Parts: sequence; C-alpha cells; structure tokens
Amino acid sequence: MATRWRDRGATVREWVDRTAREYPARLAMTVFGAVIALFTILLLPPWATASGDGARFVDALFTAVSAVCVTGLVVVDTGSYWSDYGHAVILVGIKIGGLGVMTLASLLGMAVSRRIGLTQKLLTASEAKVRTSSLGEVGYLIRLIIVVSVTIEATVALVLLPRFLALGESFGSALWHAVFYGISAFNNAGFVPTTEGLSVYTSDWLVVVPIGLGVFVGALGFPVMANVLQARRYGRRWYRHLTLHTKLTVTTSVALFAAGFVIIGAMEWANPRTLGGQDLATKLLSASFASIMPRSGGFSTVDTGAMNPETWLVTDALMFVGGGSASTAGGIKVTTLAVMLLAILAEARGDRDIDVFGRRIPRDTLRLSIAVVFIGATMVLGACIALLRITDFSLSEVLFEVISAFATVGLSTGITGDLPDAGKYVLCALMYLGRVGTISVLGAIALRDRRRVVRFPEERPVIG
Repeated sequence: MATRWRDRGATVREWVDRTAREYPARLAMTVFGAVIALFTILLLPPWATASGDGARFVDALFTAVSAVCVTGLVVVDTGSYWSDYGHAVILVGIKIGGLGVMTLASLLGMAVSRRIGLTQKLLTASEAKVRTSSLGEVGYLIRLIIVVSVTIEATVALVLLPRFLALGESFGSALWHAVFYGISAFNNAGFVPTTEGLSVYTSDWLVVVPIGLGVFVGALGFPVMANVLQARRYGRRWYRHLTLHTKLTVTTSVALFAAGFVIIGAMEWANPRTLGGQDLATKLLSASFASIMPRSGGFSTVDTGAMNPETWLVTDALMFVGGGSASTAGGIKVTTLAVMLLAILAEARGDRDIDVFGRRIPRDTLRLSIAVVFIGATMVLGACIALLRITDFSLSEVLFEVISAFATVGLSTGITGDLPDAGKYVLCALMYLGRVGTISVLGAIALRDRRRVVRFPEERPVIG
C-alpha cells in the first residue's frame, strides 16, 4: 500500500514538473482555479455569514473569485453580509491573489528546502513576467515581492490607524479596518470592510490619499519596484539605470492619471449627484481618486452609478488599460498601450523602427501587444453579448460591468447584485480569465520562438 502511494506521488510530481516545463501557464491556471474552489468552500459554512444562514453557492463562488482575482465586485454587501470569519477568509484570498499563487508556492518551497527548484522558478517566471533566460533573478524577485508588499501594506495601515482612532473607532476596530484597507489597497482589490465604504471619507485627505497611493504603487508592478530599488544603489544618477519597462510604465501611468483627472473632473464638476455639491478641495480630491481607481483599485468615494454616461465611457477606457505588468492590477497593461501608441507615432513619422528613451522596441513586442489587445477586446465583446442576452440592462451599464470584471477593477454602476445567477457566472468566468487567461495565453505565445527554414515572398496587402 505504501509503495503504491509513493508511486502515485512520484507520478504526480513528474506530471507537475513536466507541465511546469512545457506548459507553465496551463498549470498556473489550474492551480488558480483550485485556490478559488478552496475559498468558495471556506465561504459556504453558516458561520461565514453574519446571519448564520449560510451563503448561496453562486454568491460564495462570486465572492471567492472576486477576492482571489483581486477584483472587488460584490453581489452581497461585504460589510453586513459576511461575518468576521468571512471577512478574514476574503482578506486571505486577496493576499494570496495579490501575491500570486505561484509566488506563494515558491515561498513555501523556499521555507521547506531553503532553495527554489526549477519547477517553482518556471511557474513564478510565468506569473511574474520573468523570461526563462532570467530564472536566476526569480529568487530575488520573490523575496522582493513579499518584502515590498508587506512593507507598503503595513505603511498604509499605520497611516490609517491613528486617523480611524481619531474618528472615534475602538482600537480593535480601527486596527482591523486599517489592515483591511492596507491589504485591499496595495493589492488593488477594492473590497471594503464596512457597509458605507469610503463614502463617509470623501473629504478626508488622511484616509483617501494613503489608500489612493497604495493603489497607484501596487499597480506599477513588482519589476518596476525591483528596478527602482536596484537603481537607487548607483547614487545621484540612479535614474539613468532605469529599464525601458520602468520608464514606460511610470510615464504612461502618470499620463493616464493626469488625463483621467482632467477629463473626469471636467465631466463631473457640475453633476449634483457626484462632485457638484462639493467644495473645491474635495472636488480635486475626488477627481484624483476617481482617476487612480481605474488602474484596478475599485474603491470609490462618490456614487459611480450616478456619474454621467460619458464619464462611464472614459472610465471604461482607463479600466481596459489597467496597470503595470506583473502587478496587482489587471487590464491589457499600460506598457501594451504605450507600445501601440509608439507604433502609431513611428508609422506617422515614416520610421522603420519603434524608438523611445534611446532604445528600439522589437517587432515581436508589437505583435504581442496586438495579441493582448485583441484577446482582451474579444473577451469583453463575448461577455457583453452574453449579459445583454440574459438581462435587460443597457449597453453602457453592461459594458462598464464587463470591463470592470475583465480588468479586475471592481467599480460598478450598481447592477452586480441584481444580475441573474447566469450573469454572475459570466462575470466569474471573466474575472478568472481577466486575471490569468490573458497572462497565460500570451505567456505561452511569448515563450514560443519558432524559426522557419523557408520564408515566403513578401507582399503587402492594402491597409485602411
């Protein structure tokens, strides 16, 4: 009997090792799905809800997917529906989803064996956007991920704690809310532990600013953080040692924030249901916060459902782009947008190469960017068609909800809880695919490098 179990265990390990080497993205999707299933089970018992009646399967599944995929969309009110146990399960799911299942597995492997095996390196490389030629950097990246994430989450929590205490909360309640917001903000999850959420802090700079900064930094991505920390070692001219990825990510993120701040602020400035009734300082704060959240944050200090339809459309575009690669944010990623815009600029100028910051971007990167946009748009289109067929909501409402799910943002016009069960399952699938599907498909594409012996004659089709 023992021999048979050892043989089965060896067979499973061999399958995992082979799959990790040949299809790391496929294994990552499988493990992510297993983690979602586990957290669904943890949210089903009666003690997971405040009423003690237990959650419906679709509601538990939706909440588990939203937490592990760090989205923030909810079909039940997080603050009042779930018990303290349920809140703790959600928070652990957010933390695991933010770190990444493969990164967590590698960390556990390090704790047991004091080293990272090839399988764990391949899995983590697939998730953290590290090429297999750079596997030696995976160990450093894993340590950096855990240190940076905990440090920033703790910093946000420590800033929020005295403010919550000053607002009259008990120490236990203030500490719990501070930790919850710290983890939810950095991981771009968008979950709130109270029924009223952040709406009661709309004009409170000491609450809104730390959460906004936590979301923005979390959306930059761990490769950017690693590069900045490494570059700082070079002293006063450290910025010269930043990689092209870091420069593109930071520049595009800041540009999108500025554009969102101006456009959303202008469109909602006189809307009495959002910014219209606020003083000047609060309007500026709310517009800034609303511009950061489409990076994948999902928090809101004003009623998103009360915004103008044109503001929804601008937010749709910002959400579809999302944050940085290998970050806690979703979307097609800001570097994808940057490469596409640079390609258009190069074509308008008649340049053969795509040049920026003294570097040339390879053509295969452009092809990969096109694939990212096309796959993302296809997912959004398919989900929109499905929801329009099974609901009576308008296209603008459905499109907003679908893009928010795909980009793992969590902003909502308020229709999520009113969706039929079939619609909830559609969004569950979209959140899952938005978190791991595009990454996995494109990871597989990026790792392929087929060289053909015979090349066909070149001929240009008519474009445009």
